[in-house]
Amino acid sequence: MLSIFETLKSIAFAVDEAIKTEDLGYASGRNATGDDQLKLDVRADGIVESILSQHPLVYSIISEEKEEELIVHPDGRYTVCYDPLDGSSIVEADLSVGTIFGIYEKGKLTGSGLRGSAYIVYGPRLELVAAVRGRAPRHYRSGSEGLFAVRRSLRLGEKGKLNAPGGTQKYWLPEHKAFVDSLFAEGYRLRYSGGMVPDLHQILVKAGGIFSYPGTSDKPEGKLRALFEVLPFALIYEAAGGEAVDQRGRRLLELVPSSLHATTPCFFGSSYEIGRFKEAYGVNDG
Repeated sequence: MLSIFETLKSIAFAVDEAIKTEDLGYASGRNATGDDQLKLDVRADGIVESILSQHPLVYSIISEEKEEELIVHPDGRYTVCYDPLDGSSIVEADLSVGTIFGIYEKGKLTGSGLRGSAYIVYGPRLELVAAVRGRAPRHYRSGSEGLFAVRRSLRLGEKGKLNAPGGTQKYWLPEHKAFVDSLFAEGYRLRYSGGMVPDLHQILVKAGGIFSYPGTSDKPEGKLRALFEVLPFALIYEAAGGEAVDQRGRRLLELVPSSLHATTPCFFGSSYEIGRFKEAYGVNDG
């Protein structure tokens, strides 16, 4: 699997170049869940597919931008699910965006089948975070030589200061609004850009806080896709000593998605903030 992580570094440089130089307008099509695609979404998807398809350990690839699984090496060991450009709608504002990868055992697209995950941050600096089960996430940064170097291992503290609440407030459930308001009353700072990757990355590098994307009255099952976004970050957060749960307080890594593009409410954070979420939602750990 480590060789797959090395391949992701090549993807990082190629997508980063596309973000900096290519057209930001809309493409003619929509993705697998009906969202309008930017030309950059399509370009990033093509880059990831082209590079990942060359790796012999990759049995198949599944993109958030496409309906179906693509088998590339029948003797491969892993299926890689990916979101080629998370946060693409904020590229035009020159905010950080990212790419997310979940590396699953062949034929086991579930939380328990997830063996490793990674994400790339395209910001003022090009960074990569990668984790396998049982090991702390490693944080890499590209340097002047065009190579990635390890900065450190990431570890969440018991309690943080950052609060990143997703979803349209108009559609929040009363318990969620009460929970978010209670954190701000404690002095938490709002950090929400509209990109999952930069917001969750900031909580990790700042060593604590919470990111929430709940079920809402208009989207009861949440908006974020389990295989491409939620489960990969769940593995990283647990590996960093944090927690990742759904709206009922269940571990996200126990999730069995009902389809390739299934969504789920999700909460990622330090243990204190997840405990506060459970109190606000009346979740009983027993």
